[in-house]
Amino acid sequence: MKKICFTGGGSSGHVTPNLAIIKQLQEKNIEVFYIGSYKGIEKELVEKEKILFFAISSGKLRRYFSWENFIDPFKILKGVIQAYFKLNKLKPSVVFSKGGFVTFPVALAAKVLKIPVVVHESDFIPGLANKLVFPLADKICVTFDATGKNIKYKNKIIVTGSPIRKDFFSGDKEKALKLFNLDSSKRTILVIGGGLGSTIINQVVTEILPQLLTSFNVIHLTGKGKLTETLIKEKNYVQIEYMHEELFDVMALADLVISRAGSNSLYELILLKKKHILIPLSKKASRGDQIDNAKFFEAKNLSYVIQEEALKKELLLKTIDTVYQQQIEYEQRLANYHCPNGTEEIAKILQVYL
Repeated sequence: MKKICFTGGGSSGHVTPNLAIIKQLQEKNIEVFYIGSYKGIEKELVEKEKILFFAISSGKLRRYFSWENFIDPFKILKGVIQAYFKLNKLKPSVVFSKGGFVTFPVALAAKVLKIPVVVHESDFIPGLANKLVFPLADKICVTFDATGKNIKYKNKIIVTGSPIRKDFFSGDKEKALKLFNLDSSKRTILVIGGGLGSTIINQVVTEILPQLLTSFNVIHLTGKGKLTETLIKEKNYVQIEYMHEELFDVMALADLVISRAGSNSLYELILLKKKHILIPLSKKASRGDQIDNAKFFEAKNLSYVIQEEALKKELLLKTIDTVYQQQIEYEQRLANYHCPNGTEEIAKILQVYL
């Protein structure tokens, strides 16, 4: 049987898109396996789905001084050797790389073995790990058409969109209403602060909660360790650290989503035609990729954006009010905007190599 090797890790944003594609391929009885790092979140997420997983050594290239910069090249070399032997033994027809520093050793080993490599870049501006993989890749899939101007390998680029889990399209809003005992006569706001949650978003949402609950149900994903005990029993308000399968039903129910601007989450909102307000992670805590992602869709009048430094309760309330004042026009713009289903597009590309 033909095999495909998947790699990517370090954050859930590099893993869940892989899982979406894997599920699509498994429905076609295509065999897959996964190579990730020892310590990344990918091991837990992949093994939970009963997918064959192998861990290798990986390093990190930092743009700042650290003594680990002198050690990590040896970790990377070890990872290349480990990946080489694993790929040579299992002999996949193609390697799909999603991002994170674990992907470079895998892609380099694949190149040595003459195994084709397909890489996907989620963000508007490519990250460092993917920049290292681009020269080794046969195809470079991108979420945004404008990303191509930031990549010099123009002949390799294919605009595919971002991989989205199929379950998002079959969410049951009635199931979510019953699960959390919410008021079916009210619209629902979903607040997502990213995988680790956002202290500032949590704080501002908490401050405006009395005003919101007069008109809305509020489902608030706070992030791990960020629950506010005093608010948990508030009527028509749900506070939870993180969601798994129930997120699909909650997303179906949500009338408005307040979210960070990670490329995967943002693309899900656009593809699902959900009204949304983005609060991208600031450059103080990131390389600014979320800001670039948000600007791209704000320029197309598809996203309302509040920069983190400007986030205050008055501005958030005003922006929510603006969304609903312009609701008809906004929903029309979302409905008319076409974006490809990355899961299907990438699965087709990978199957060409089988």
